Amino acid sequence: MSMGNVGVLPDRARLQRRTVLVLMAAQVVGGVGMGAMLAVGALIALELSGSDAWSGMATTMITLGAAIFALPLAAAAARRGRRPGLSLGWLLGALGGLVVIAATVWGMFWLFLAGMVLVGAGTATNLQARHAAADLADENSRGRDLSIVVWATTVGAVVGPNLIGPTGGLATALGLSDLLGPVLLTTAGFLGGALLITALLRPDPLLLAMAEREQDTAGEPEATMVDGLRAIVRSPVAALAVVGIVSGHMVMVGVMTMTPVHMTHHGSALTVVGLTISLHIAGMYALSPVVGWLADRFGRIPMLLVGQGVLVAATALSAVAGGDEFLVTVGLVLLGLGWSFALVSGSALLAESLQTGVRARAQGVSDLVMNLGGASAGALSGVLLAMVGFAGLNLFAALFTIPVFVLAIRSLLTRRSVVG
Repeated sequence: MSMGNVGVLPDRARLQRRTVLVLMAAQVVGGVGMGAMLAVGALIALELSGSDAWSGMATTMITLGAAIFALPLAAAAARRGRRPGLSLGWLLGALGGLVVIAATVWGMFWLFLAGMVLVGAGTATNLQARHAAADLADENSRGRDLSIVVWATTVGAVVGPNLIGPTGGLATALGLSDLLGPVLLTTAGFLGGALLITALLRPDPLLLAMAEREQDTAGEPEATMVDGLRAIVRSPVAALAVVGIVSGHMVMVGVMTMTPVHMTHHGSALTVVGLTISLHIAGMYALSPVVGWLADRFGRIPMLLVGQGVLVAATALSAVAGGDEFLVTVGLVLLGLGWSFALVSGSALLAESLQTGVRARAQGVSDLVMNLGGASAGALSGVLLAMVGFAGLNLFAALFTIPVFVLAIRSLLTRRSVVG
């Protein structure tokens, strides 16, 4: 692999600060687009399909798209650096926005679904940006730097849905359905993210990290995705990190997806449902810098386990909440917080447990499994709600945390045997 014009390595700390700021800016701009699309995707699907059942396919296609593009985008980063990989992902997401607009104008539901899959590339890029924050970070700040980039998504998650009205007026002025206003914002936001990364993420953090170890790995073949998977399987710590990330995502998606349906069945107003989901998103992102600081201060594995404990508490509270809107909301906020602990601490743990040459590939595998797990949990949640109710769904979701505790014990015993 070519390092490009890396040249003499600049001051690492200064470059890391610049990298994090650029990533944050791109996350804010691209995140606004993502939040806007999530706000109207199901409504457009309902309008095109005429079916409540099919309206849920909007989110499912985005999640599926994030899984589909996780490996190709990671491969692009591994070959050419973070800048081309992230830029490509944002551009594919923008293309998805254009396809969604065309599909809505032409009334083609299948084309709309294809566009939402491409929009999923934006979600995959949003997730992979956190890995770029860890490339040049040192051990004492990796969790903090990674979590700050995750936190930047909060702005988009809050601002995007609140721009439905103004952007709807713009779409109407252009002769389009008012529902396409947020989609125009999505397309512009993703394009803005691509432009920021292309123009400002220089020099490339991953290429610099690889350059630092180039003389020790000269002549080694380029790592593949299979190498990334093998690296995860062979490292108990890396395996724990990936399972922790996937577990947290599956619990969160499985419960969150059906919470609006559960609340509606108990007579909650749509405004209350919307507030609950907003507070849940805040739980996911708003405190991530605190989570990153805790992971740096007290260790990645302890905070990963704290996250699993919070997820168990969240599902237990939601299981007994019944129609109590306050308890359901508290449970969903805790669900988001537990997800944040799992994602931030798990991602930091994965980054530091792998060699630089195989790191991007392994991170791609991690994001692939994470999104596939989320899509599976979301698809299964409706069936479970119908079969065992909301309480049963929550209790079932809590079971996904068990492998994390098992692997944590395994990792601890392995470390003790090595020390002994």
